[in-house]
Amino acid sequence: MKLKAIDITMAAMFAALMAIGANLTSMLVIGGVPITLQTFFCVLAGLILGSRLGAISMTVYALIGLVGAPVFAGFMGGPGVLLKPTFGFILSYILVAYIVGKMVEAKSGKKMFITAALVGMTVNYVLGTNWMYAAYIFWADAPEGFSYGMAWAWMLAPLPKDIILSAFAGAVAPRFLAAIRKNTNTLTNKAA
Repeated sequence: MKLKAIDITMAAMFAALMAIGANLTSMLVIGGVPITLQTFFCVLAGLILGSRLGAISMTVYALIGLVGAPVFAGFMGGPGVLLKPTFGFILSYILVAYIVGKMVEAKSGKKMFITAALVGMTVNYVLGTNWMYAAYIFWADAPEGFSYGMAWAWMLAPLPKDIILSAFAGAVAPRFLAAIRKNTNTLTNKAA
């Protein structure tokens, strides 16, 4: 499938929204986890852009950060981020956008958009938290008494926010998608 100018523009916009969402609230850190809006924008990318373009936009975001642009939480960037305990969340965004997009491409409807958003958030938590645990066990300096349970306990702080914002993304995405299609009539995601 050939990408159109609107597709490239939308993918770039979501990569930019991820950078903004990473740093809008990232000064608040609970445990080792910064509180951000990245899960919201990642899920929204999958819902609006679809599986392929959503995953491309998240890949672009990750690559921009890995080459050194300070687009990750805490204004971090560069290849050293690969060794950070929270890098698993960044990696998960690619898969999350893809899975969410695939779900709404397979079956559309308001309930499916919300379900897909919540599934995406769950994938983000599972991959990111397990990477964080592995990082602290194998190569990062673990806090005193660190355990698998502690890694998940840190995720309790952002969980209510991410549930609410993911469900909200699922609720508003069909409207955004309809408005975008009305004005461009070319976006590749045909889910709504």
